[in-house]
Amino acid sequence: MSATAFPDHTLESAPAAARPTMAAVTRKQGYLPVAVARLATAPELLDGFMKTSALFESTTLAPLARETLVMTVAARNGCHLCVAMHTAKLTALGADAALIAALRDGSPLPDERLEAVRQFTLAVIAASGAVDESSLQSFLAHGYTSRNALEVVLGIGAYTMSTLANRLTDAPIDAQLAQFA
Repeated sequence: MSATAFPDHTLESAPAAARPTMAAVTRKQGYLPVAVARLATAPELLDGFMKTSALFESTTLAPLARETLVMTVAARNGCHLCVAMHTAKLTALGADAALIAALRDGSPLPDERLEAVRQFTLAVIAASGAVDESSLQSFLAHGYTSRNALEVVLGIGAYTMSTLANRLTDAPIDAQLAQFA
C-alpha cells in the first residue's frame, strides 16, 4: 500500500475529528498503535470501530467467547495485526495455549462451548446471516441464547470493519505486539 494513501498520523497531523479518539486510545494503550494512526485518515471509521467494539465488549457473551469470535474473524479475513493483537488479549485473559493455537490456524477448538461460538460465527458469515435451523440450534444447545446469537452479529460487524480496514491500510504489527505475531 502507498504510505501516502494511509499515512501514520500523529495527533498533530490527523484530521481534527480523529484526534479525541486517537488521544483516548493512546491514554488506554500507553502508545498510539499504527493501525489507529492510519485509520485516523477516516475519523468516522475510526470512531465507528471504537464505538462498535466497545458495544461488543459490553455484550452478555463471556470474554473468552468474544475473543473466540474476534480471532475467528481475524484468522478468516487474514488480518495478521488483528491475530497478534487478540493473541495478546487472549494471553492476558489466561487462555490455554492450545486454544490460542487452534484459533490462529482455524482448527477445531479444544473447548466444546467455544467451538460452538467459532462454528456459529463461521456459519453466520457464510450464510450472510441466514443460518439454517440446525446451526442455530447447535449454538443454543451449548448454553447460548438468542440474544447471544444477535451479539455474534454485532461482533462480526465490528471486527469485519477492523480486519478489512487494517488490511486495506497495510497496518503493521507494533513493537508492543511483536511477541504475539
